[in-house]
Amino acid sequence: MDTKILLVGCGKMGGALLGGWLDQGIEGASVHAIEPFQDHAGPFINQGVSFHNSLDELASDFEPDFVLFAIKPQMADDVVPAYAQFAGSATFISIAAGKTIAYFENNLGSEAAIIRTMPNTPAAVRRGITIACGNAKVSEAAQATCLELLKAVGEASWVDDEGLIDAVTAVSGSGPAYVFLLAETMAQAGIEAGLSPVIATQLAVHTVAGSGELLVQSDEDAAKLRKNVSSPGGTTEAALSVLMGENGIQELMSRAVAKAVERSKELAG
Repeated sequence: MDTKILLVGCGKMGGALLGGWLDQGIEGASVHAIEPFQDHAGPFINQGVSFHNSLDELASDFEPDFVLFAIKPQMADDVVPAYAQFAGSATFISIAAGKTIAYFENNLGSEAAIIRTMPNTPAAVRRGITIACGNAKVSEAAQATCLELLKAVGEASWVDDEGLIDAVTAVSGSGPAYVFLLAETMAQAGIEAGLSPVIATQLAVHTVAGSGELLVQSDEDAAKLRKNVSSPGGTTEAALSVLMGENGIQELMSRAVAKAVERSKELAG
């Protein structure tokens, strides 16, 4: 991929993306990173990536194809406006949660091609899922390249309606916490059933992780896999009668996601 990238921020998510790009075969020399805290930059620098403390250190003739903001949302007001100089030539990609396309248009100009994304934390182990959407200035070629860049840390898909990002945030952005809570509560239930904390935690963690991998690799959907485990009159069916009963897990999950959607909209303004 012959693409020049300017990565703004190289923390956990930015670093995960950068590592994925290099493993994809992107030449380190085609990536410049703006990151004042460079304690972890050594391995990337050894692969040819140029690190800079600030935008001012870039060569005056450097023209990136993509500028990717991997920054915390609260930093955006101080960081984003300076990159308006690349509007019209580069495509901007943001992984800053809650910052809308309109926000970036206001700070980068009406001619800026902007892609807003919502990744999730399993990107750190390259098992993330990222949803992206863009404004009318984003070309089909830029959209395709953006998805390839995002797939360096997992799966990636495109939606045309930015309004869906709130639901995406609620399901996948916040979703890892739901899964961690499941493992946490399974372990606690095992302890209450007489298992040691070590064994209960081991069982919960590996059951959640293994089941997730089975779901990814299987041609069958989650409902079918659940039924496959549930023998009539067996222990699983007994447990599911509680989880799927009145006020069960589906009602709780629907309420939780709806609450997260509501909060996402509030944070986006």
